[in-house]
Amino acid sequence: MALSDELPPPPPPKAAKISSPALPWRTRISIKIISTISTASRRRNGTVNRTLLSMLGYKCSANSTPIGGVSTFDITVDPTRKLWFRLFVPVAATTSSSVLPVIVFFHGGGFTYLSPDNRSYDAVCRRFSSSVPAIVVSVDYRLAPEYRCPAQYEDGFDCLRFLDDEQKRKGVLPENADVSRCFLAGDSAGANIAHHVAKRACESEFKTLKVIGLVAIQPFFGGEQRTESEISLASIDPLVSIARTDWMWEAFLPPEEGMNRDHEVINVSGPRAVDLSRLDFPATIVFIGGFDSLKDWQKRYYEWLKRSGKEVYLVEYPNMVHAFYVFPELKESEELIAQVKNFVHKQCSKVVES
Repeated sequence: MALSDELPPPPPPKAAKISSPALPWRTRISIKIISTISTASRRRNGTVNRTLLSMLGYKCSANSTPIGGVSTFDITVDPTRKLWFRLFVPVAATTSSSVLPVIVFFHGGGFTYLSPDNRSYDAVCRRFSSSVPAIVVSVDYRLAPEYRCPAQYEDGFDCLRFLDDEQKRKGVLPENADVSRCFLAGDSAGANIAHHVAKRACESEFKTLKVIGLVAIQPFFGGEQRTESEISLASIDPLVSIARTDWMWEAFLPPEEGMNRDHEVINVSGPRAVDLSRLDFPATIVFIGGFDSLKDWQKRYYEWLKRSGKEVYLVEYPNMVHAFYVFPELKESEELIAQVKNFVHKQCSKVVES
């Protein structure tokens, strides 16, 4: 599935309706393990058993020696709150004088789990960096419930400020990294963060950095009202069942009046939605899985951006579940990487050389 140069919406899915997603056993087993451990880590008092959760970690260190054509480095942004990011630099950055876009990436995990040094996210960002090619900045934002909203958004935005500061980024980013061709990307909760950081970036001034694109992979949005997909797919997609997402939202939101699932950080297109029509919001591509129980919220997000007059594209993989793209054994995972590459190239082609 590849978008054309004009990035038109994909044709309607032709696959017949099926009762369960077409996933290989390897993927099914991986999802089962992830679901079981993450469920067991949730305590009744709303906290997380981080020791148990470390079993899900499978962490890997940064490596300046290229692996898969990409070197990695861990960069500290603010030691007082342990804010850092993993930098992915493709070999292309050192073998070519061509400028490379910068993709600021936010990992998924319901605002509660995982990190840039998780093996799955290290591998995904490595694939983005090599395939596009691009400089990828994978942010280690603070996690809930220890740090509640808006900590995650603040961390993401402060990483943009770091990249915009010439003195701070000097010696960190390669010389041909172009922060004026900056993309925000993320999956699930990371896509939620990417959206809100993009909004704040639109309302702020930068010296050099400019966000020109947003990649929202199965974004984690919600609301008080249950959607049809949340109800019908709850048992098929265990990673985002109603019980699980309700717990995540409760762990994420501060315990204040008016903080419910219709808050604008969750139900972005709902009754408290921000008027995006007044903002120079970046071009956006939204990815949806047909067996993702959050797909109705994701479609509403796409439709809201479209109504707001924004450049937005929708790509749906009818037989895929939530977070499918982190499983490299799926052909759809490789297709999504290619779609992101096409989107980045199209948006970069619009930038006038200074």
